[in-house]
Amino acid sequence: MRLVILASGRGSNFTAIDDAIKSCKLNAQIVAVVSDKSDAAIIGKALKAGVPNVVVLARKGFATRHDYDMALTDLVEGFNPGYIALAGFMRVLGKEFVERFAGRIVNIHPALLPSFPGLDAQKQALEYGAKVTGCTVHFVDEGMDTGPIILQRAVPVLEGDDEERLSQRILEQEHILYAEALALLADEKVRLDGRIVRISDGGDAR
Repeated sequence: MRLVILASGRGSNFTAIDDAIKSCKLNAQIVAVVSDKSDAAIIGKALKAGVPNVVVLARKGFATRHDYDMALTDLVEGFNPGYIALAGFMRVLGKEFVERFAGRIVNIHPALLPSFPGLDAQKQALEYGAKVTGCTVHFVDEGMDTGPIILQRAVPVLEGDDEERLSQRILEQEHILYAEALALLADEKVRLDGRIVRISDGGDAR
């Protein structure tokens, strides 16, 4: 599976995905990493890991958001991806991008969707008084964390948790869950039935 990763930050999920590939748990090749920030830590990690294409495409320099979205769409299409994985990409993807790669964009979110979408999901869970939260791998559509759910993993909210402690425990599970979900996609075990994701043990998802 040809995989393009979009990221804006430290790249810990990138590292987890790369480790899964190198340990043969994920049958994929990261063909490109694209970041919208020139100082993102993931850039150095991707170069060190030997990713063949590491590109910075910053919003600055484009007259409009639409111009940026189209440039990003064309750039990613040039890498001929099987799937596109968002790993802390802090931009909302444009309609053109989502339509061009419909059903092939995945994201991981630090909550059990549909609860606590958007930014600061861990803070939202704490403020709401949730006893259980977690992480979700989902397909990306034009909404904010509204796409069909592929896999989820629960993480308990412990007495005395603050945002940092809860975020760290969720992140540990993200690293495991994202690689598992991508492996299912690489092995063609996932099928969309409306907005319901069907997962099989064999080649045909039911």
